[in-house]
Order: sequence, then C-alpha cells, then structure tokens
Amino acid sequence: MNNNYIGLENNKIEGVVKSLNDYLANLNLLYVKIHNLHWNIEGKAFFQLHSVFEGYYEAMAKSLDEVAERILILGHRPAASMKEYLNLASLKELDSKGLSAEESINILEGDFSSMLNQSRLILSLAEEAKDQGTVDLMAGFISEYEKALWMIRSYMAK
Repeated sequence: MNNNYIGLENNKIEGVVKSLNDYLANLNLLYVKIHNLHWNIEGKAFFQLHSVFEGYYEAMAKSLDEVAERILILGHRPAASMKEYLNLASLKELDSKGLSAEESINILEGDFSSMLNQSRLILSLAEEAKDQGTVDLMAGFISEYEKALWMIRSYMAK
C-alpha cells in the first residue's frame, strides 16, 4: 500500500522520511546559526566572511524548501515548528556573541561535516528503499557540502 504520490511503498520509506525530517531540523538550525555567524563575525576577515555566510544562508533557504517538499512528495508532513526542530536536530545552537574568523569557520566546518555525513546516510537509506528522487536530492547536497568543506579547509590552511 502506498500513500504517496510516486508509487513507493510506505513501509519502505518510513526510515527515509524520519531521516529527512531530522535533516530538515538540522537545516533549520544551521540556517539560524549561519545568520548568527553572519551578524556576529568580528575582525579583519569581517567583510570577506560576512558575504560568504550570506551566500551560505541563502543557499540553505533553498535546501529547506527542497527537503520539505520531498517529504510531502513521499506522502508525509515535514516538521514545521521551532519546537519540532529543536527536538529533532542533532546540531547544537549557538549563543549570540562576537566571534573571530577562526571560531566562525571552525563552527561551520564542524556543522557542514555533520550535514555531509547525514546526507550520505540518507542517500544510503533512500537507495535501499529504491527512492531515486531522494537519492538525487542527497547526491546534490553531498556535492555542495564537499565543495564547501574543501573551500573552508583551504581557507583554514596555514
């Protein structure tokens, strides 16, 4: 029996949907955290990183919509409240305070690494469920996080 719009069996995609909602929660938390970094960066790298962080949170907004819509396509409801996001997210919030470039980049590197690992896990679950749409979505996110991490680590190199 399927209750989605694409003919996949619900019992095969339940784990995918749960993982996508967890991912959505992390995306929302990261979206807010990157705004925090954008607003609170201090020091000589302010101008450069302020713009970089803006690009990241703008891309994150698109990702949020794509993941929520994928959950709907799979016949389920996406998490859609701050309470749900905080309950489901594995990433940690960041208090508002001034941050150096090094602190900001280290925070971002850790969170992007976590999102990359979570993307790979969801891709694997989606492959097992024969959910090609989610596989494709996650493959795109994996490429984005790999590139972002390469750039971040190149910036951090001494």
